[in-house]
Amino acid sequence: MKYNGPKARRARRQGMNLFGSDKYDKILQRKPYGPGKGPKTRSGRDSEYAKQLKEKQKAKDIYGLSEKQFRNMYKAAVKTKGRTGDMLKQLLEQRFDNAIYRAGFSLTRLQSRQFAGHGLFLIDGQRVTTPSYKVMPGQMITVRKQAKDSPVFTGIRERHEKYLPPKWLKVDSAALQAEVVAVPDAADAEQAVDMRLVIEFYSRN
Repeated sequence: MKYNGPKARRARRQGMNLFGSDKYDKILQRKPYGPGKGPKTRSGRDSEYAKQLKEKQKAKDIYGLSEKQFRNMYKAAVKTKGRTGDMLKQLLEQRFDNAIYRAGFSLTRLQSRQFAGHGLFLIDGQRVTTPSYKVMPGQMITVRKQAKDSPVFTGIRERHEKYLPPKWLKVDSAALQAEVVAVPDAADAEQAVDMRLVIEFYSRN
């Protein structure tokens, strides 16, 4: 197990499993301190800028976006009526790959991005291969017929037997389909991210 791979280092730096895979939980259990530090090493107090940067990196890693993608979403949120932080959360949640993950049809966002990119899911019966596609209320997300009996979905169903999707998705796990019934609100978004710090970071740059 790579404790110092790029993703492992980022998970250890944040002190949380950013990527969803069980292996990062094991890494954090084995080395519950930042990369390059011993267990007894105390880190200094972060500056406000460092806190903002760290939170922005956390949000990017959780949603699996590049800096360019994340900054563009911030710019879109600024132009949208409402509180910028809430609008950014909403836009992140409305991504096609995130909707697949939130519906419980994948174990990680990386896996949902792969599913979307490979065209395993349809939106209103049409094949969509763009993970960043923005889902809207009234749309139906379904798995392609050819992929429905894949063993990968059997394992996901078993792991997510008691999973509760957010209220903006009406999910039929047996049929592997989800209807987008509302626009996600701030309470539905990833609670591990302090979006206030993210907005402050971009506001000063």
